[in-house]
Amino acid sequence: MPTFKYKSRDHQGQIIEGKLEANNATQVADILMGRGLIPIDVTQGEEEGQESIFSSLLVQNVSLDELVIFSRQMYSLMQAGIPVMRAIAGLRDSANNKKMVEALTKVLQDLESGRTFSSALAKQPRVFTKIVVSLVHVGENTGQLDEAFLQLAQYLEKEQETRKQIKAAMRYPTFVIFALVAAMVVLNLFVIPVFAQMFNKFGVELPWTTQALLATSSFFVNYWPVMLVASLGGFVWLKLWLASEQGELIWDQRKLRIPIVGSIIERALLARFGRSFSMMMGAGVPLLQGLSLVAEAVDNAYMAKKIVKMGSGIRGGESLLRVSGNSELFNPLVLQMIAVGEETGRLEQLMTSMAQYYEREVDFDLKSLTAKIEPILISIVAGMVLILALGIFTPMWDMMSAMKK
Repeated sequence: MPTFKYKSRDHQGQIIEGKLEANNATQVADILMGRGLIPIDVTQGEEEGQESIFSSLLVQNVSLDELVIFSRQMYSLMQAGIPVMRAIAGLRDSANNKKMVEALTKVLQDLESGRTFSSALAKQPRVFTKIVVSLVHVGENTGQLDEAFLQLAQYLEKEQETRKQIKAAMRYPTFVIFALVAAMVVLNLFVIPVFAQMFNKFGVELPWTTQALLATSSFFVNYWPVMLVASLGGFVWLKLWLASEQGELIWDQRKLRIPIVGSIIERALLARFGRSFSMMMGAGVPLLQGLSLVAEAVDNAYMAKKIVKMGSGIRGGESLLRVSGNSELFNPLVLQMIAVGEETGRLEQLMTSMAQYYEREVDFDLKSLTAKIEPILISIVAGMVLILALGIFTPMWDMMSAMKK
């Protein structure tokens, strides 16, 4: 659980400063008012274990597969009545991932020092997300920690399945693109220079397509070290920019507008929103806190910003249906589901239905993705072959014709 620094004023007007652990700034304000203090300023402090942007480029998070296994094992151990500390110690000893071992060791140390399970997990944000921490927190307070881990495992398994489908659908296009890039590099560095020497030897008059190909090849041959360094520098800069708040927001917005795949990404995120929100409601998390956690679970800064804005609207007295409509995230059918869920008090079930609706759409689109992308890839390959034919083989045919004469 993150730590917040606060500044408040008591009934006598004296300034009181301190630190509190809470899920968000609103919860800190509620705690302070419960103590008879008036909040003046609440800011989130740096969490222990927080890492720099540079270290995030080098250190890989624990995989989703390992989190699924962890959740399933914790569910089984909790259901068997094994104490939390003993369960964590056992999982730490059997874990293969170094990052997971380190995290569980620190969690165990925090538990031994008297921290709650959820706050100990919260101190390892690179391994356990806030949605994990929140569900564990609810499970602790309700005495249903086993059910919390079961819900978490089911949620993560669905997320895992969706990611595998997306990876499988993108495997063929990615392979073709890499093959095209490799072919361009080989042609420009090794093949075209051989033809260039031959054309120079015979003094053939070259068409503009051939001249363009030879100029491109010459640039590759003469400046490939510069291009390599520039590519590596550009890659590092891009990673750093994407790790920044502004870069993440801009990229997350623009990738939803990418032709063909943008709409699939958007619906996959909305399915994640529906399933996460349903899980929060089922666990008894308050609506506003649930929206705040779901905003982080969608893993898209642009969409998260809209969800946070929905929470602000609800805090201001608007209905969930109204703020959902204003967000422009959902189509009319989904808005009808939200309206019915809000009216009947069955928001959890309707959010699950919404998630299933979007998951079916994503499923269908992923199955037809290759068929949609294939003509584009074939056109690119055909264009490359045409340029090579015009640029290389046309002068060769002219040379052969001249030699016959």
